[in-house]
Amino acid sequence: MENYRKSAHCTYDIKYHLVWITKYRKPVITGKIALRTRELIRIICQSNEVEILAGHVGNDHIHLLVSVPPHLSASKLVQYIKGDTSRKLQMEYKELNKQFWGQHL
Repeated sequence: MENYRKSAHCTYDIKYHLVWITKYRKPVITGKIALRTRELIRIICQSNEVEILAGHVGNDHIHLLVSVPPHLSASKLVQYIKGDTSRKLQMEYKELNKQFWGQHL
């Protein structure tokens, strides 16, 4: 019972292993973009009560092992993380717009 998380009406241990890649597996998540991606993911997870247990930001993919509250589905979490990071990264780093046309990262 030590590793379980608790809310007002339940005790849970829901973990997801999330992996996603960049479009066309282009190796663009490097240097300052990788650091900013990691920071954005941490902010989004913190705001949604998601605990990051492990994670890795590669140059063309991202791995996350997260503990999620029961009211948040896996698809919604991925939507929040991928959507927000993609939009903010493309606004901050204009060189990504040249490689990924159509607002897709």
